[in-house]
Amino acid sequence: MDILTLFVVVPVLTVIALIFTKGKKNFRVVALIGAIIQTGMAFNLLYQFLALRNAGNTDVMVFTRDLLWYAPLNIHYAIGVDGISVLMIILTTIIVLTGTFISWKVDDLPKEFFISLIVLATGVYGFFISVDLFTMFVFYEIAVIPMYLLIGIWGTGPKEYSAMKLTLMLMGASALLLVSIFGLYYNSNPDGGQLTFNIFEIAKVHIPIMIQKIFFPLAFIGFAVIGALFPFHTWSPDGHASAPTAVSMLHAGVLMKLGGYGIFRVAMYLLPEGAHYWNNFFIVLAVIGVAYGALSAIKQTDLKYINAYSSVSHLGMVLFGLLMMNEIGWKGAMLQSLSHGFITALFFALIGIIYGRTHTRIVGKMGGLMTIMPVIGALYVVAGMANLGLPGFSGFVAEMNIFVGAFEHTDTFHRIVTVISVSAIVVTAVYILRVVGKMLMGPVMEEYKNLPKIRWYEKTGTFILVLFSVLIGTLPFFFGKIITEAIGPFIERIL
Repeated sequence: MDILTLFVVVPVLTVIALIFTKGKKNFRVVALIGAIIQTGMAFNLLYQFLALRNAGNTDVMVFTRDLLWYAPLNIHYAIGVDGISVLMIILTTIIVLTGTFISWKVDDLPKEFFISLIVLATGVYGFFISVDLFTMFVFYEIAVIPMYLLIGIWGTGPKEYSAMKLTLMLMGASALLLVSIFGLYYNSNPDGGQLTFNIFEIAKVHIPIMIQKIFFPLAFIGFAVIGALFPFHTWSPDGHASAPTAVSMLHAGVLMKLGGYGIFRVAMYLLPEGAHYWNNFFIVLAVIGVAYGALSAIKQTDLKYINAYSSVSHLGMVLFGLLMMNEIGWKGAMLQSLSHGFITALFFALIGIIYGRTHTRIVGKMGGLMTIMPVIGALYVVAGMANLGLPGFSGFVAEMNIFVGAFEHTDTFHRIVTVISVSAIVVTAVYILRVVGKMLMGPVMEEYKNLPKIRWYEKTGTFILVLFSVLIGTLPFFFGKIITEAIGPFIERIL
């Protein structure tokens, strides 16, 4: 079996093992073993990928495989990875692993919870390895659908409303995406030959400009809704607030990354002239999202809503970097996807840990937690500094690349939108420092004086996330080189 198909097979085998497992403790152990195996597979994939590149392999995609799936429509199980795909798979495995640790004490239907979590991850893996548009869409749906159950069953607050809102908005976006996919399919062979869903076969064809102008916004919005594009972002804060901790981690850390990846891999790559035509319009929406998300975070009092609106802002940065249409902007966007994945997952993990002890997420109802829970407090400060772009953390590297790429455009429009985006860093510092000051500092509230210390599984999960944020911040050239090499084919086609 090839190295990529294992990322679909191993989670499925883990689900089967869970079905036949009995006992709450055993559910956790089986899920953890599966997550550890997947993480090992991801780092083995990185090792094998780097070995191929060092040996002189310059193929756009490696570890490719192509099996005919449905002949009448020429649908293939076509897979392959480049450097961006490999890094996204590593991000996914780390979030799944740490989410399993953070979910160690889930008592309500734990078997069903871990099965739903693993099915979601399976869809994400399949999405990142697919080079056939229809197969990619199928895996996209597999990743999205379990969110309804995970929020609706294991969530808190208005969970049914949040789950339904999320599902309806993402399904609506999926409808637009499916229309764009078939638009690409029916224009994939203008000479009357065999039509195809294969991304790289379609890339060989020049799709008429008018067709590109029609289908690019459908593809962009279809992917960007899951990436919290303004004004289609409203499902995200409610979904985050109601989701259980591990689901929030996967939701923000991994699932929302499908948006930027899909825009880059499909919408911009296959419809480049449409991308140039609609570029300024979507830049405006992205910048509004960056500013709106940051300003909204200041007004929130619930920790989850603060982080949710922060995610809207930082994912707006991903879209902003992609729309700069240059190499350094694209590199920054991909680094921001990785960085945001680790940082926001760390935030949600810590919020879950704090809520499990204080039974509140309202900032004004907490105080002096650094004295009572110094490890948790220190980790929250670290997450905050990474989120506001402190040098040495992943956020700084990613945002600097995006802004440098933006400043390469010397026209007035790009300069104005860049200044607005850069200003969001200041706003980020305001809400991060406000939370740190109110929640962690000051006098200790009487009811919180005897809170339990951080447990081993919580410590393990959060420390892993801190490690990877620091690794990207201190070894930017390693990650940047992998991304830059993968961007090459896109530069030739789009620019």
